[in-house]
Amino acid sequence: MSDEKIIVQVDPDLEDLIPGFLENRSSDVEQLRVELDKSDFESVRSIGHSIKGVGGGYGFTLMSELGANIEIAAKESNAELILENINRLDEYLKNVEVEYA
Repeated sequence: MSDEKIIVQVDPDLEDLIPGFLENRSSDVEQLRVELDKSDFESVRSIGHSIKGVGGGYGFTLMSELGANIEIAAKESNAELILENINRLDEYLKNVEVEYA
């Protein structure tokens, strides 16, 4: 991914929740790195599953896809694929811009 902004349209009713939501996902990225360093694939799988579940509900479909990728890679204990998707999620979070529409 590049440094291009990723525009996501979100329901205006969720405006108060989105900054905290995105902050929590950044914390998830940090936690994923910690758990991966410990080769705790079950914790990585659980966090990935959670990201998969919450992203789409707020309109962040790519976030959900990356969470699903992390979950699947963790089930296979594929550290390289997990790291690739953690990095993609990290880039996504750094470049996502929310429009309330």
